Order: sequence, then structure tokens, then C-alpha cells
Amino acid sequence: MKFKTAKKIKKTKDIRKHKRILDTFTGPYERPFLQWLAARQPAWVTPDMLTAVSIFGAVVVFIGFVLTNLSLSYLWLATLGFVINWYGDSLDGTLARFRHIERPIYGFYLDHVADAFVEILIFLGLGLTPFVRFDFACVALIGYLLLSVLVYIRTCVKGEFTISYGKLGPTEARLIAVSGNTLVYFFGAATFPFFSLSLSIYDWIAIGVIILEMTISIVTALRQASLLAIQDPGQSPKP
Repeated sequence: MKFKTAKKIKKTKDIRKHKRILDTFTGPYERPFLQWLAARQPAWVTPDMLTAVSIFGAVVVFIGFVLTNLSLSYLWLATLGFVINWYGDSLDGTLARFRHIERPIYGFYLDHVADAFVEILIFLGLGLTPFVRFDFACVALIGYLLLSVLVYIRTCVKGEFTISYGKLGPTEARLIAVSGNTLVYFFGAATFPFFSLSLSIYDWIAIGVIILEMTISIVTALRQASLLAIQDPGQSPKP
């Protein structure tokens, strides 16, 4: 029995057979829309091209955030960047599956290497705005990357690629960011004293995000470790 369990876990390491799990608030509406978009893409549009579009969108977000030091109007440029990023990131895999041209190993590698650069650009850009402390943005980035690492490790050891937590996924994160941009533009960033610090409302939101990321990371890591310890008990020591 122990041998069969070990053999089963070994098989899940094949990245080509991983199961994609995405259970989010927007999923029931987003998936049909992405299928509709995939069916209408010109033949010259490729999944790799869409991955590049997602990175370009992140660059636009970064530039828009940095330029908010000159004018709040550049928040709309950052918002446009989020839309471009969503278009490329959400549609690249959908298009590959729609055309039956998936490359599971190459696609997995390229998509998530691109995601790492996208995350760095967005969070560092956020930290360079006048609304969020740079150190808070960096810690939030660390938390996001930690969640990403846990997702990738789980994919390797269990064959499950889970990219949502508590009905929240990448699209929900973009919607929160766009909502934040809109609130800042129309209402500004009120500040509240905290001991010797003067923190904006968006600094407090960043703190909340950091706490949420770290809590999810710790709970997920402990839970998965406990489950894997049961599934992979090892061999009993010989007398």
C-alpha cells in the first residue's frame, strides 16, 4: 500500500498532467468571455504574443504609477495597463487551449516567469507612487511571490495548479487595484497618524494585504504539509 502511494505521488510530478483549479467570483463570467475572445482572435495572434502583451501591460502600469508624482491623471494610464495586462495574461492560455496548440511544459515555464516580472513591475511601481510607502509595497510583493512559490510547489508535488484563494484570483486583484486607482483619483489619499508615522488609507490597505498574504501562505503551507505527510508516509524502519 505504501509503495502504491509513493508511486502515485511520483506520477503527479509530470507538469504536463497537472490539473488547473480556478474558483473565483468572476470566473463564471470571465471564462465564457475569454472563449468568445479566443474565437475572434486573428490567425496571426499567438499565445506567446499575448504573453508579451501582458508584460507590456505591466510596463504601462509601472510608468503610470511613477508618473502620478506629476499628476493624478496618470492613474488612468495605470488602469489602462491593468486592462492590457489582463487581456494578455488571461487570454494566452485560453487561446492555446482553444486552438489545441498547448505546450504544457514550455507554456507553464514562460507564463509564470512572465508573471514574476509582471508582479515586480506592478508592486515596485505602486511603491513609487506618493500614496503607498515603498517598504510596504516591497513587503506586499514578497507576500505575493511567496504565494506564487506555494502554488508552483503544489503543482509539482500534487499536480494541482491552484491560482485562487477564497474566491480571489488574479482578475479580482486587478479589479481591486483599478478600484483603488479610481478612489485615489476622485477622493485623494487621506492620511492618518500612527505613532510617529503618517500613513495614508492606502498604506493601511497595503498592510491589510500583507497580513492576508502572510496568513494565507502560512495556513496553506501547514495544511499542505500535513496532507502530504499522510499521503507520503515513507517506509517503516526495518527492525
